[in-house]
Amino acid sequence: MKKRFFIRPSISIIAVLALSLEFRAADLTFENLARTPPMGWNSWNKFACNVSEDLIKETADALVSTGMKDAGYEYLVIDDCWQVSRDAEGNIVADAKRFPSGMKALADYVHSKGLKFGLYSDAGTATCQKRPGSKGFEEKDARQYAAWGVDYLKYDWCNTDGQNTHEAYTKMSRALRAAGRPIVFSICEWGSTQPWLWAPGVGNLWRTTGDIQDCWDCSQPWGGMGVIHIIDLQTELHPYAGPGHWNDPDMLEVGNGKMTTAEYRTHFSFWCLLAAPLMAGNDLRNMTPETKEILTNKEVIAVDQDPLGMQGRKVFDAGPTEVWMKPLSGAAHAVILFNRGNVPAPVSVTWEQMGMAPGVEAQVRDLWAKKDLGPFKDRITRTVEPHGVVMLRVQP
Repeated sequence: MKKRFFIRPSISIIAVLALSLEFRAADLTFENLARTPPMGWNSWNKFACNVSEDLIKETADALVSTGMKDAGYEYLVIDDCWQVSRDAEGNIVADAKRFPSGMKALADYVHSKGLKFGLYSDAGTATCQKRPGSKGFEEKDARQYAAWGVDYLKYDWCNTDGQNTHEAYTKMSRALRAAGRPIVFSICEWGSTQPWLWAPGVGNLWRTTGDIQDCWDCSQPWGGMGVIHIIDLQTELHPYAGPGHWNDPDMLEVGNGKMTTAEYRTHFSFWCLLAAPLMAGNDLRNMTPETKEILTNKEVIAVDQDPLGMQGRKVFDAGPTEVWMKPLSGAAHAVILFNRGNVPAPVSVTWEQMGMAPGVEAQVRDLWAKKDLGPFKDRITRTVEPHGVVMLRVQP
């Protein structure tokens, strides 16, 4: 009897340990998500509710044919309006007219291109466009997304009266983990409750501002804002970003037509210096050479994707001219010389501003001109065009 008594607990302990290791392996899988800022494409900025199976397939094709995939863009995300209702069992139902093959088949197509597939939902009773939200259906939706092969979930914050952001996003985060498929979790509550203070460990990225607009200096009464306003709101957030958890100043507007090439280059440069997710939001099927050149500049993208995972910060401000700096692996630094003014202006950066010792010789490379500028000591000065940047890599 004693022998049998001791054998049974041993078997139970082994089973519990095995289960614990299984859960730990799943946790490690989720912890390894988004070790660098996610890169991809989202439908909203250009197409809003006008999404369809054909658009997504054509965009997947374009991600490959334009060199975007080779540059690092991998997530293809359908934003609001893909869903229309729930069935009798509470399962989310995709729009059969716009997505006749269904989401599983569409995800399979995206995966066949070597890309990853993403969807949108909302923590409230309805999405921002009044489609079914996930409140009360978190576990069911998470299981459905996992079954479809979803790799990325953008989770919005409309129609959430009476809800707590931390609790609502934690509930969906746990549901995604329980569903078992590694899914990058994008928190989209517009920075309204300072998610950088509570979202690490809940999501992989969190919005820090209202919705971006395709403009340099504008705002909307409902909270939309131009690029310069969003940049200004990032100045104190650098301590909160790192591998697996990123500040998200919203998706890219590069190529959507309402800013100049210099302004789009500034927009993209700052998102890379800020270690922001790079989610293109233009029509990839019809890009100008200028737009493609901005979005696929691998040297600038390398700043965003640097494995050190540090977000850049402002180190000098003289009114219309500023200097921003991001530490990189290998003791290098990325630098933006920024001119927010309306006339060309000289902008300088000193080694002291970057935390480098005076007198150290450093190689400097212009990342947009794609050329070495030679060795410098103590400082470098460049003339910067209005609303423009010079982006440098400084290597001691």
